[in-house]
Amino acid sequence: MKKTILLTVVGVAALSAYFIYAFEPNEQPAAEQAEKASTRVQTANDFINSLDGNQKSKAIFDFKDEERYNWHFIPREREGLDLRNMNQEQKLKAFALLNTFLSDKGVEKAKSIMQLEIILKALENLPPENDRRHPEKYYFSIFGQPSDAKPWGWRLEGHHLSINFTSVTGEVTVTPAFWGANPANVPSGDKKGLRVLKDEEDLGRGLVKLLSPDQQKVAIIMEDAPDDVVTGADRKASLDKFSGLKYTDMNAAQQTLVQQILELVFSNVTPDIAKAQMQVLQEAGGMDALYFAWAGSLEVGKRHYYRVHGPTILVEYDNTQNDANHIHFVWRDLTNDFGEDLLAKHYKESGSGHGHSHGPGSDHTH
Repeated sequence: MKKTILLTVVGVAALSAYFIYAFEPNEQPAAEQAEKASTRVQTANDFINSLDGNQKSKAIFDFKDEERYNWHFIPREREGLDLRNMNQEQKLKAFALLNTFLSDKGVEKAKSIMQLEIILKALENLPPENDRRHPEKYYFSIFGQPSDAKPWGWRLEGHHLSINFTSVTGEVTVTPAFWGANPANVPSGDKKGLRVLKDEEDLGRGLVKLLSPDQQKVAIIMEDAPDDVVTGADRKASLDKFSGLKYTDMNAAQQTLVQQILELVFSNVTPDIAKAQMQVLQEAGGMDALYFAWAGSLEVGKRHYYRVHGPTILVEYDNTQNDANHIHFVWRDLTNDFGEDLLAKHYKESGSGHGHSHGPGSDHTH
C-alpha cells in the first residue's frame, strides 16, 4: 500500500498503489459488487437480530426519520444504542458491521478516538462516576431495514466521531464523516506523545510550508484560523466559493501532498467505497479541479486550519481549541452527503416518493 509508483491519469503522479487502484476504471464484476452489498446487509441484520426488544427500540429508526440527519461531534446526549448497553457478543457484531464499511485502518482510528475519552477524563479531573467522558459512549443507529433492494443506512456517533453510512441498492456513501482528537498530542501519562490524527496535521502543514512565498499568498486565505470547521454540523455542506491555491498551480511535489491528503481520507474506508468516491471526483474534473486553502499560523502549537475542496469533495481540518491541541477533521460530499444524489436517482427511477417523515406519526420503530 505504501509503495509509490509514477502514473499519469487526470493529472495524478507519484501515487501509492492504493490510490492507483482507486483511480482505475471500475471493472468490478456486478456479482462481486452484489456480494459486498449482501455481506453488509447480512452483517447489519446479524447485529439487529442480536438485540432484545428494548435495545431494538433504541437502535432502529425508519429510514426517512429526520434523526438520520441529526448528526454532531460534540459530547451530548444522543439517540441510538450505545456500547455501554451492549453485551460482548453484541459489541463484536457492532464492530463487525463497522468493518464491512471501514478499512482496518479506519476501524482502528475510530477505536483510538474512543480511547482518548479515558485520557480526556483524567486531564479534566472528572470523578469516576461522571460519564461525560466514556470510551463506550458511542451510539449505533440503524435507519430502515438493511436490504439489497431498498435504501437503508446507519450511523456510528459519539464525541469526536460521526460516520454516516447510506446504502442505496448496494451503492454506499459514508459522509458526513467526522474524526476528532482531543488532546491532539497527549501531554502526559502513559500515552504521552500519542497523536491519533498525526498525518491529518502533518500533511497539511507540510504542504503549506512547501509552497513558495507567492503561492502562499494565494493559498493562505485568512491570517487567523476559524474557530472550527466552517461547515460545522450543517445538514448540507456548502462553500460560498472555491478559494486558495489551485492544484494545477502546484508543482509535482506539492501535488503529491494533496494526493496524500485525499489518500489519507479514502484509506479509512474499504477499497470499493474509496474507488467509487474517486470516480465521483474524476467525473467532476479530477484532481485538476481541486483547491488547497490554509488559515492561521504555519507553526506547531499555533491556531491553524486547512481544507482541500472541489466541485464534489470537501475535506476540512481545524486545530484551534485548547491551545491548538484539539483537532477536528471532516470529509463532506458537497452533492451526496447522506446519499442525497443516490437517493434522488433511486426515487426517480423507482417512482417512489421522496418525502421525509417526522416523528411518531411515521413508520417509526424507535
